Amino acid sequence: MVSHVLLINCPDQPGLVFKITGVLYHYNLNIISNGEFVERSFNYFFMRTEFSGNFDREALLKDLTDLLPEGVEIKLTDKRKKNIVLLATKEHHCLSDLLIRHAFNELNAHILAVISNYDVLEDLTRKFDIPFHFISHEDKSREAHEQEILEAVQQYEPEFVVLAKYMRILSPGFVSQYSNKIINIHHSFLPAFVGASPYTQAYERGVKIIGATAHFVNDQLDEGPIIAQSVIPVDHTQSAKEMAQAGRDVEKIVLAKSLRLVFNEQVFVYRNKTIIFE
Repeated sequence: MVSHVLLINCPDQPGLVFKITGVLYHYNLNIISNGEFVERSFNYFFMRTEFSGNFDREALLKDLTDLLPEGVEIKLTDKRKKNIVLLATKEHHCLSDLLIRHAFNELNAHILAVISNYDVLEDLTRKFDIPFHFISHEDKSREAHEQEILEAVQQYEPEFVVLAKYMRILSPGFVSQYSNKIINIHHSFLPAFVGASPYTQAYERGVKIIGATAHFVNDQLDEGPIIAQSVIPVDHTQSAKEMAQAGRDVEKIVLAKSLRLVFNEQVFVYRNKTIIFE
């Protein structure tokens, strides 16, 4: 039987869990799992419920809306694979990891296409029978190139766009087309080392940890709501090249974890942070 996921967030008040589960009981639905959380700093309630059974979707949503506080946000979806498009540049580690997970049915998504501003990863992508679009940025304005990328993405009507080490900054206009639907991976545990060769800079400073952050993309560069993070220890015996390899390993693991959470409807985005039910 198909299971469903109900996501609700609203101002907190007594009895919310009772009201929501009462509606589900009224429709004779079986709750498989349930989690709730109150963000006390702004008194806001979040609840994720997975359930099974047959029901009238519009009637259920109306009953919930009528019972819950003004301003409630309700998302009701079936548990299923999401349709996604990947953007990449030259680095293969995140792209290849996602392609392999996709091939072995471990991604909970359908990769519809890979789009890149270089053709470096085309042969790799086509080995997995995934369409590849090479859209060069050479001799084009940023606006013109981005418009071509956007048109290529839009033809697939993806639910999410994943930046698998796509190394070009997206404009607010592009981001607004997919609000909280663009996921990026970033070496954010090296915040002091911006620009080119962050691992070389980290090596020269003798850092003791390196890591990665997966986040939703917003108008502020690398400052969108964080989905997943991880770090690993390093020391002075490792070269910049070895640190970079270790960093790449962390990046692909963190990106895969973030996609699992998002595609399984375990993530709320509220203001500039996430509430995650694991």
